[in-house]
Amino acid sequence: MFMCRKYNISEATVVVTGATSGIGFETVLNLTKKGAFVIGVGRTQERCDKALEKIIERTPDAKVCYTAADLSSLRQVRDLSARIKSIVRETGNEKIDVLVNNAAAVSNWYVSTEEGLELQFAVNHLAPFLLTYELMPLIKNSDVGKVITVSSGSHYRTRMRWKDILMRKHYNCLSAYKQTKLANVLFSTELNRRLGPSSKVRAFAFDPGLVNTDIGLKGTAGITKWVWQKRKNKGISPDIPASAIVWLIENADIQNTNHVYWKDCKPKAPSRYSQREDAARRLWEISERLCGLKWF
Repeated sequence: MFMCRKYNISEATVVVTGATSGIGFETVLNLTKKGAFVIGVGRTQERCDKALEKIIERTPDAKVCYTAADLSSLRQVRDLSARIKSIVRETGNEKIDVLVNNAAAVSNWYVSTEEGLELQFAVNHLAPFLLTYELMPLIKNSDVGKVITVSSGSHYRTRMRWKDILMRKHYNCLSAYKQTKLANVLFSTELNRRLGPSSKVRAFAFDPGLVNTDIGLKGTAGITKWVWQKRKNKGISPDIPASAIVWLIENADIQNTNHVYWKDCKPKAPSRYSQREDAARRLWEISERLCGLKWF
């Protein structure tokens, strides 16, 4: 295990997406037990209310709130960021220490979002890209700002489909998913490059391994759903990768490393393709265009 010097997490403000179940819920629970103030994000208000109730049952003095947004909608991502900024400022704070981009989607079919984007690409990549952009001014106010985006070992042996990045012509559920997980690593790497070595903010891509969650069962059917179910049954409990995310949050020393990809509390070499500057720069520019913004 990579040794670390910890900072006081009880003083941290953390935003976690996909926080109503699985890894996200366990991350929120773990953080609240340690005294952090956590803003959890879920897809619906009903799911947010149920998750909040469970957190309070287990940690009565938890400093936590939940807010709902459909992350497939860039419009709702912008609205979400405005609410998060308001919540943070209502606490008398002007900083976010950590953003955990955990939410993800899987779809057996091609689904077009309200902006005409492919669902998985919108939720798994563009939502983290846009939310990070919107919240970056507050993240930069932290002495140890971190952007942790949950990726996957699925990013290995994958390339971006530049000629059909939204897979409108040749959609395949698994290929679309793998491409978004590669995009998570490319985004984290490029964000660090653009922030520069002197920045107090660092981006990390986190590999949770094979986890027993329902992510692959919500938007699939037939053979695809059967495969996800078989994989799910072999997965570890979501509290294990959640603990590793909290370890990354607590670790004050990794801020000074060049390691972008982490698994099991250790740095791991990402795919060679995910470290290509030309690919990362191209994806960044496409993401800016699709989100209608100009970042750096």
